Amino acid sequence: MSPMLILLLILSRMRRLPVLVALIWVCSVFYVGIFLFVGGFLLVRLEVNRTSTCADVLSPGAQVKGDFCLSEPRFRRAVVLIIDALKADFTRYDPENTAPKPFENKLPVLDEMASLHPSHARLYTFRADPPTTTMQRIKGFTTGSLPTFIDVGNNFASNAILEDNLVHQLGQVGKRVVFMGDDTWVSLFPKKFHRSLPFPSFNVKDLHTVDNGILQNIYLTMEGDDWDVLIAHFLGVDHCGHRFGPDHPAMAEKLSQMDGVIRSVIKRLKNDTLLVVMGDHGMTDTGDHGGESQKETDAALFLYSSSPLFPSPGSQVEPEVVPQTDLVPTLALLLGVPIPYSSVGQVLLPLFPQNGSRVAPTGLSQAEALWINVKQVNRFLETYSNMAKDIPPDSLSQLRADFSNISSRYLAAVHKGHLPSPELVISMQNYLTAVRETCRASWARFNPFKMAAGLLILGVACMLCYILSELSHVVIQEGLLKLPILSGLVVGLVVAAGQLFSQGYLELSWCVGAAALFSEVLFLWRTHGVSPKGRWSPSGLLTPALLVLFLRCASLLSDSYVIYEGNVVTFLLFTLSIYVPLRLNWDGLLVPLPPPDTQKPPQLLPTALPSSVVRRQATILLVWLGVLVGSLYLSLSFHNCREEQGTCQPSPFLSPLSRVQNSQLRNLHYVLSVGSLALWGYLLHRWLRHYGNLNCTSVTLLSACFLLPLACVCMGLHWAVSATPEDTFRSLSELIGLAQVFLPRATFCLLALGLLLLWVDPMTVFLKSRTPMNSRGTSLPPPKYRASTGISPQAELHHLIPQLYQRIRHSLEDGATESGETDSRPAVEAYGLGTVYSAPLVLLCGLLGLVLLLLHPEGMALAFLLLLLEAGAVLHIHACSTNLSSLHKHSNGFSVPWGPVVSWSLAATQFFHTTGHLPTFPSIQWGAAFVGFPQGHTGTALPASLVTLNTFSSHIIFAVGCPLLLFWPLVCEVRGTRSTHSAGAEESEDAVMEMRLRENPQKFSSGLLQLAARYLFVNGAQVFASVCAAAILRRHLMVWKVFAPKLMFEASGFIVGSVFVILGVAMVMRVDVSVGGLFKKLLPQNSR
Repeated sequence: MSPMLILLLILSRMRRLPVLVALIWVCSVFYVGIFLFVGGFLLVRLEVNRTSTCADVLSPGAQVKGDFCLSEPRFRRAVVLIIDALKADFTRYDPENTAPKPFENKLPVLDEMASLHPSHARLYTFRADPPTTTMQRIKGFTTGSLPTFIDVGNNFASNAILEDNLVHQLGQVGKRVVFMGDDTWVSLFPKKFHRSLPFPSFNVKDLHTVDNGILQNIYLTMEGDDWDVLIAHFLGVDHCGHRFGPDHPAMAEKLSQMDGVIRSVIKRLKNDTLLVVMGDHGMTDTGDHGGESQKETDAALFLYSSSPLFPSPGSQVEPEVVPQTDLVPTLALLLGVPIPYSSVGQVLLPLFPQNGSRVAPTGLSQAEALWINVKQVNRFLETYSNMAKDIPPDSLSQLRADFSNISSRYLAAVHKGHLPSPELVISMQNYLTAVRETCRASWARFNPFKMAAGLLILGVACMLCYILSELSHVVIQEGLLKLPILSGLVVGLVVAAGQLFSQGYLELSWCVGAAALFSEVLFLWRTHGVSPKGRWSPSGLLTPALLVLFLRCASLLSDSYVIYEGNVVTFLLFTLSIYVPLRLNWDGLLVPLPPPDTQKPPQLLPTALPSSVVRRQATILLVWLGVLVGSLYLSLSFHNCREEQGTCQPSPFLSPLSRVQNSQLRNLHYVLSVGSLALWGYLLHRWLRHYGNLNCTSVTLLSACFLLPLACVCMGLHWAVSATPEDTFRSLSELIGLAQVFLPRATFCLLALGLLLLWVDPMTVFLKSRTPMNSRGTSLPPPKYRASTGISPQAELHHLIPQLYQRIRHSLEDGATESGETDSRPAVEAYGLGTVYSAPLVLLCGLLGLVLLLLHPEGMALAFLLLLLEAGAVLHIHACSTNLSSLHKHSNGFSVPWGPVVSWSLAATQFFHTTGHLPTFPSIQWGAAFVGFPQGHTGTALPASLVTLNTFSSHIIFAVGCPLLLFWPLVCEVRGTRSTHSAGAEESEDAVMEMRLRENPQKFSSGLLQLAARYLFVNGAQVFASVCAAAILRRHLMVWKVFAPKLMFEASGFIVGSVFVILGVAMVMRVDVSVGGLFKKLLPQNSR
């Protein structure tokens, strides 16, 4: 083998490791910054690990036997019926409503009992504290404490409640607590029940299993005598809301069923038993919950006793709204158990007799109950303030002064034998309200040091990401990453050792923070010495694309812009796309140049594309710009609505077909969805066939030609089965249930197999060899090579690649000249070689897109088709712009400008909203966890993964497809736009397409690293802006409603997207390995 060929083979091996190491390091630095800031911003409040007992003596007081459990309880038993998501509106009854909606007038028993028996029953609005998720609500109305924002993440990974709670107190005094229903209770209160009958709760499509299980046991339990407190948690109403929404006949059936249950329970009640019917939260108009809108926080509370319980109407002021925390001290004192230690709730006064009135023979009066409640809350306040030190000193001093005043007045009245005055009762109520509001304001605890460290690391990470994108070739050539990474690891280990030596324990956050920050600073110091002078001029940062990115980041500091983010991002993407033809026209590149001056020598004439090529490229650009604008306009029809948007109506395509009651509309939606799915598969197949990538013999052909269509068929059948109403084919219910399990799982398996085969053998090239004939037996000349992109003559002429690798060709031609014989015909034709890198990526995006589409409602197939058109439009606009401006800029490298990168990132965010997602917790599409698993899951890892894939599907697709921005201008390359003037005439006419990348592996590596770094910079800058917004506006009214959820979604989207960026780059490198192997096979034997 000649020395030239040996050198070429060494250079053709792409330096893959530095690229991957650089990307992993950059992503890790961002992760550390996010981890530190979130750890300082979303801290859980300090839990007081103390419990109340009957022997507790609350100060001030002279009781020797304790303040709790002194008097005989008002009730010996209690039945607590929790109807999950029992919205306050569901319990209102209007006899004049002749055409009620499915959720209206279906629970008449509550209003009926409250109206006919006012001394026995009351119906209140029961207001929950956000977040309105089931686990946090159970914690709230059993401990009496307030939840924290970060607890949302634990909703489906419930940990045992360690704080003092009502269930624990009931067990401490010997009460036998029997539970049945939602199995969340069993994980929250392990081994706390006398008897429990839990049923699986995570399957939101199951409306009946939990409720029917309760109904089979509740009446027999009530008729027995082995219980004191019975808790039954029904889930049918909540699951019906998630699956169908409140405005559906199924909701009417569930509410009517609950009405019958309450009536049956009332008939079985005894005089010493209290009935509590309550909802843990409400629901939105779409059946979701988790946020803090009034529709989500307002549930219902119904209290009933067979014996007189309430005073006569009008005798005292009734509360309009009852906070959920108030249920804890109320039930505790009514049942004769201590109030949980950390409760900040206030007793509900109407359930206690007024001072001097003894309607009931037993129990506490209002003043006595309030006094115990005040002393208990003051004890908690003192304990907590000594432990946490996060309550403002002025507020704490004021509360202490108020308590001292109340104590002196109450003790003076008792000492004189007087009843506490109404003013004193009001003062005690005001004190309890003030403590709760002070705690609510103070428990948004921030750690300023961690927040500052996270901000610093994220800011420097954005800086180094920008520098890495500008100096990618220097970083690869000089190996600038090894020292910063190793030094950072050493610093982290030193900090960890110092902590263990000085403190005796390890704080991981500060160890990784020190390692990340030191490696960042060292990298910036090393690059400062090798940066070309004048590289960092301010004009370089004032490009239109980066100005659009700045506007995008600035918008994240406004709650209004975050609320209307979908429209804002659509406008920015539209603006940046319109700028491309305007700039080209300004530079005179969108129209053909005038005829050249024939009197000038040819070497003095400016290089220009032929007029026909310019007109064709301009036409293609404008056509794809029209496609992009049309896609953006249509995508607005798929947006969801936030609660703050008022009259906004969510897209009907967001509802699963099973929710659509109109059969004709359901059939239309199904046809559109299946048509979009078929068009997705067709366009993918057509592109691969056009460029000759379906002529290969590798296993990838199986993925593209067989697995992909078969998966589409299975998905269409799955949609048909899922859209079938439950009562349509009752005789085929078992078969339909089996199909709901088999079809999506079969689709998952087919697509997973396709992805696996694509990774194993990503080559989509077909080699066609010709056996040379030589009758004299002399040695044949080394063969020439031709790589075509299609088997049709027209495609061959248009996408012809006359040589695989230009330097290899020159070397082989030198050998041919020495032999004295030539053969003009190519010995090997390679079909699909011009798109050898982009074809596997396109197929990867297509397969991943189908996986993600399966996790969405059926109507989202139209949105995914718009995604395909939108991505194609961005790529073609970028390619046409590159072709038209390539001669004007004289660029010899593989550099993707900032404009397409910013557009690609904006398209990902825009598609996030197009699929009905919002940066709010109620908009999370939990139904994705049950696609293929209608019976639920035994663990949380798989459903959490499915929901994550559903939520961040846009980030995943655009992240994996990011390298296409590098390849697409080469795929759409026009002959002559990239050739050098020093080359021969024949070479200047070649359209080598993606084989140009192998002419200079160094530039290929640096170009790929630059593209990935720029994409990470664009996304990282948005994370940094969200972090700044949360830090600056941490005391803003909308911080927990707008900015904190936006931070969580932006950070999570960056983490998921960065992982798939690395996966996309790894796929490119996997293809490069296969291409290198292909070249080795094509080398003739006599030159080895």
